[in-house]
Parts: sequence; structure tokens; C-alpha cells
Amino acid sequence: MDFDIQYLLFLQNLREATGGIFDEFFNALSKFAVDVLPFLGYIVFWGVSKKWGYRFMTTVWCGEILNGLLKLIVCAYRPWIRSDLINPAGDSKTAATGYSFPSGHTTVATINYGTTLVWQRKQRKWLAVLCGILIALTGFSRNFLGVHTPQDVLVGFTVSTLLIIVIGLVQKKLENNEKVIDIFTFAGVFVVIGVLIFVMLKSYPMDYNADGKLLVDPQKMMNDMFKACGGFLGLLIGSYVERHFIHYEIPNNCASLPILTCIGFAIMFAWKELFAPATLVLALGGHWGNMLARGLMVLFAMIVWPLVIRKVYMAEKKPDISQKV
Repeated sequence: MDFDIQYLLFLQNLREATGGIFDEFFNALSKFAVDVLPFLGYIVFWGVSKKWGYRFMTTVWCGEILNGLLKLIVCAYRPWIRSDLINPAGDSKTAATGYSFPSGHTTVATINYGTTLVWQRKQRKWLAVLCGILIALTGFSRNFLGVHTPQDVLVGFTVSTLLIIVIGLVQKKLENNEKVIDIFTFAGVFVVIGVLIFVMLKSYPMDYNADGKLLVDPQKMMNDMFKACGGFLGLLIGSYVERHFIHYEIPNNCASLPILTCIGFAIMFAWKELFAPATLVLALGGHWGNMLARGLMVLFAMIVWPLVIRKVYMAEKKPDISQKV
């Protein structure tokens, strides 16, 4: 038996011996990493720091693209497919998406917590330390719940860390150089097209169980990749429009900014979790429906909501005519 499966069985025995009392904590930690944490960049962009908002969003979507690409190249099966002895916690067998390698949860958690760590390491050291702890806990949670092997987590962490460093260096190098940024933007569109062509044309393992049922449907495994391409494409288009036409600046002394930021987050979260699956995904399918849904979500964050914030701010600045004598 492979060492990684032995390690997961050790954690599984520990999980069962403790009656699963830690399952909900680690499951909540994992869900927070992929369901809520990815919206951090938009919140930062709207109300804290436009520069860091861009850095968060760029790193997140580059990470999603790279993670999805690695998954579809390696095509590693989940632990419970590799060994019948693995019994993951909760509904992981039906809820888990994509192939196993590398861990998507670890990738997203490392990117968001790691970028926060880099951003706040000097101003708020306690927050940087907390982010480091959360990265470690989220990665461990994927092993403890039995949904990823140690190498899935380690590579997810390593790739994300490298992305944080590289994108930080590129951002400093290209700062205020709009022409070069535009070149990168247009190049990114071709990257998305190339990635989509590659994942749709490449071959995938087609293994069947004793009953003749396909172990893993590669078409379903592609859904996350289409989401990533849609989000990245939305970022590219949205950033071009924002930089050339909107020129959004975070309004100073805007009393409504905190509530507007919360409303913007709520709209995006509701679209991602409720409305997009019931409309575009249902109508267009898991590939193109997810891609379009993610693209529209990011365009809303970068074009529509900044205009709403600006309009509300300008309305607040108008003098109250009724109070004039």
C-alpha cells in the first residue's frame, strides 16, 4: 500500500476514534476557503486598496487556471477511487469536483491567506501569523477529511506560493505602464483560448468498474476549468474597461461604502451559489454555463459595482438644497 494512502488511513482511524468531533470544524474551514474567501479581492478593490484588490484578483484567477490545468493534465483519481479502504468525511464522494492533484482548496486558501500575509506582515503581524496558521489548517483539513493526499496539498501550496511571489514582482514591474499591461491583457485572452482548446481536445483516462460504470467522467472534471477560464476572462475584460474608461478610485469619507461593499459581496455570492446554477448553468450546461456565469460575475465586480459606488458617493456629496436659506 502506498505511503500516502497509509497516512490517510491513519487520519481516518483518528477521525473515527474521536467520533468525528473535528469533522465539522475542518469541513467549515475548507468550505470557507472556496465559498467565501475568493470574494476578498473584490471587497479590497471596492473599499480598501485598488492596487491590492487587483493583486488578489489576478493571483486568484491565475491560480484557478493553473490548478485546473494541472488537474486535467495529471488526471489523478481521488483517494477513495484509488483505495476502497478510504472513506472520506461527509458528502465528499458526491460533492468533490475535479481530479485530485493538486488540491484546489489548498490553492485558493494559500493564495488568499498568503496574499493577505504579504500585504499585512508589517502593519498587522498578528494577522499575518493568523493567515499562516489558516493556510496550514486548511491544507491539513483536506488530508484529515480524506479527500486529498499529502502530495495534492503540498503541490497546491507550492504552486500558490510561487504565484504570489511572481505576480507581486510583475505588478511592481508593470505599475503605471498601461501599454505593457494591455499587452499582457490581450495575451491573456489568447491563453484562455489555448487552454480551452487543449482541455477539450486532450485524451483522458476512461476506466470502468466491475459493473461497467465509468469511474470518473472527464466531462464533469472539466467544469472547474471552464469556471476558471470564465473568471479570468472577466478579469481581463473588466480590468481593461476599468483602467481605460472608468478609472475607479476608492471614495474617501463615503459613509455608505461599508454597506455598499457588503451589498456587492451579497449580490455576487447569491449569483454564484443560487442564481447562476438555476439560470445560465441550467440552460447552457456545466461548461459554457459556468464559464459565462463566472465571467459576468467578475465583470459586475469590476465595472457595474464601481459605477454604483461612485454614483452613491456623488449623491452624498450634493448639498441639501432644502437647508439653504
